[in-house]
Amino acid sequence: MTSSDAPTCAPHDAHPRPPKLPFPALACDCHAHVCGPAARYPYWSERIYTPPDASLAEFRHMLDTLGCARAVLVQPSVYDTDNRAMLAALALDPTRLRGVAVVPFDVEVAEIERLHAAGVRGVRCNIVDLKTGKGVLPLDALQALATKVKPFGWHVEFLMHVDEFPDLDRQLAGFPVPVVFGHLGYLPTTKGTGDAGFNALLRLMKDGVAWTKLTAPYRLTASALPYPDTDAFAFALVDAAPARLVWGSDWPHVIVKTAMPNDGDLADLLAQWVPDTATRARILVDNAATLYGF
Repeated sequence: MTSSDAPTCAPHDAHPRPPKLPFPALACDCHAHVCGPAARYPYWSERIYTPPDASLAEFRHMLDTLGCARAVLVQPSVYDTDNRAMLAALALDPTRLRGVAVVPFDVEVAEIERLHAAGVRGVRCNIVDLKTGKGVLPLDALQALATKVKPFGWHVEFLMHVDEFPDLDRQLAGFPVPVVFGHLGYLPTTKGTGDAGFNALLRLMKDGVAWTKLTAPYRLTASALPYPDTDAFAFALVDAAPARLVWGSDWPHVIVKTAMPNDGDLADLLAQWVPDTATRARILVDNAATLYGF
């Protein structure tokens, strides 16, 4: 796919509303992206979508409306390993923001040092093939990369469909650094919570190896808000290991295939999935501070 073929995404809802239950002090949105301006930070030619500009100022407005004092910017696939847009945002708000970068497997330690000084605390690896949608886990390369970032206290975040890896817990046994999985495991809800890969993820969390992000339920289902068929997966994750969960908005919600959600509605889903106030605060504040070094 060439850049001219990459479809343009719908824009995010520019009018977020506050959550019905206020977020606690120092709450953290642990998964979001800044995109553009495209004229300054051009997108990767091999991207599969083209996002509208989604600025740091707009993101800050959303955070303030939700009551998030902290946030983590994750490098989106449209930039591949060009982290400049994310790093520019981190430089403008170094106290409030942390980052997760995308780097080549042969990244030099000096580059990791530079990214760490800029506020990066992890590296993202996209395991989903952009052409086939299927995943391959390059364990040797991942082990080598993890060994490089370990001295900096970083983690490795995977964008992957866990249902494709029924032996995930055995494959990642003894991995050098913590691992993080986005989007509730990123498996179709039709697979059900009995899926072998999802249960391997639960075991990794219980063993203290993995973290999972309660993010982007709309990526698991074709149903509309409040995405009721995702509830069982969220409940299973919370029941298995609440100390290994973080929450994120997934703003600006690129390539959403259902109606564009309001971020207030997504924040309300967390209260539905985690009705206990103390556990919800742990996920929003304490867990995020531990994982990202706030």
